[in-house]
Amino acid sequence: MIIGYSFWGFLGSGVTDTPDGGRSHRRTLIDALGGDGHRVVSLQPDRDLYEAGDDLGGRYVFDPGLPDIDVLFLEWRWPIPGRNTTPCGEPGHTCDLHRQRQLLDHYAFALGTPTLIWDKDRRLAADDPLRRRPGVIVCEAALSPTLGARRLLFPVRDTDVDAADPAELAARPRPVPLAYVGNQYDRDDAFDRFFAPAAARFRHVVAGKWTSTGRWPHVAFTGRIPFPRVSELYGEALATVLLLPDRYAAAGQMTQRIFEAVLSGCVPLAPATIRHVDMFVPPRLIVNDGSDTIRTLHWLRSVRGSRAHADLIAECLRRLEVFRLSLQLQALRTVLTELSAAGAVRQAGRRR
Repeated sequence: MIIGYSFWGFLGSGVTDTPDGGRSHRRTLIDALGGDGHRVVSLQPDRDLYEAGDDLGGRYVFDPGLPDIDVLFLEWRWPIPGRNTTPCGEPGHTCDLHRQRQLLDHYAFALGTPTLIWDKDRRLAADDPLRRRPGVIVCEAALSPTLGARRLLFPVRDTDVDAADPAELAARPRPVPLAYVGNQYDRDDAFDRFFAPAAARFRHVVAGKWTSTGRWPHVAFTGRIPFPRVSELYGEALATVLLLPDRYAAAGQMTQRIFEAVLSGCVPLAPATIRHVDMFVPPRLIVNDGSDTIRTLHWLRSVRGSRAHADLIAECLRRLEVFRLSLQLQALRTVLTELSAAGAVRQAGRRR
């Protein structure tokens, strides 16, 4: 089938000054859909070309119009005041939200095109009418999604998981005891509780957009880093802390940071406040507060490069099983089959 895919971000490395975590997994999913025989047409602007100067080898199709498609696939966008809520053409305006409304009006509402909404940021209200609209299925990247939504986690390539060598990862030099990669958005409390106390004791790096940092004068904030640098930083770090907004933690929604870190051998510590936390990390890496983070880091430094370190990384790799691309593709096939069947029924009804 022809899948019209709407996303606001990049398929390649993109540009540094952008909050697009989807670069770690979006291309993986689109390539897998192509491997399944589908044709994917990207319906938002080609930011890879226009902003990053990367034509991606001409492998991907972008269409700013309203092409014929069989399924509309939206990475859900939401209002961001001063950015996508302003009139078109104003300085700083991005048109992702306007374009999403155009796509919904044309395909979902006017044509009844089967529609998949991937609410990756948990911004679609639980009582939004779209969740109950016939021909629309909402997916969330959470182990416990909103009632009625389906699970579609951020995918990691099976081959990347299978190729990871715990012993080799443990043997690498780890000059940075603690690192964090990610933006500030809704993470202040978790940062204050689980990361900041350890940052006062250990050499560390915090990379990402953090605009209000006055309460942590001891923390080394570096600003955003180029996307290829993310895996390099994790490769230099002994450990990270998986900091989540409360709305993620409550639903057991883990970000792509977990597999970015683990595949580079950076051990992820996870706050006990995350629902299903034992699904994401071994018990030894679950922390209740900053003191726990400090104690765990001391222990990790004591076993760095040892068999115990390699065994711990192996345990972390096993917990990436739930994110495997093969599992996410299976879940997506089920949703697409259901949407396709529903679309066929509606078309038959119209012909009567």
